[in-house]
Amino acid sequence: MTVTLSATFDTRREAEMTIERLVQQFDLDRAAIAVSAAGNENSVGEEQAGSDTRSDEPTPESRDDAPLNGAIAVSVALADADSASEVRAAFAEFHADDVEEDDQPLDNSSHA
Repeated sequence: MTVTLSATFDTRREAEMTIERLVQQFDLDRAAIAVSAAGNENSVGEEQAGSDTRSDEPTPESRDDAPLNGAIAVSVALADADSASEVRAAFAEFHADDVEEDDQPLDNSSHA
């Protein structure tokens, strides 16, 4: 059985930090992680953070060039449920919303 965990994040930075935690600390394969805008439009999230803010001033001023068109979606495909708790912990650490788990049976269609 495979397990896919998915969640949304308010900022691109939270999504990126989650991905790095999963890859570097929990040794998950980066190819098993998908990230995209949660909606139909390009988005850096629902609010600015990290590289989407100005870094050359102590208090960044508002920017209007970052597309704030909705949340960032991250999904992680796992071969089994053993790593699900680690993924859930990383999602929680970086303030994930709408965490969902989808269990899929292994595809045995090649066996006739």
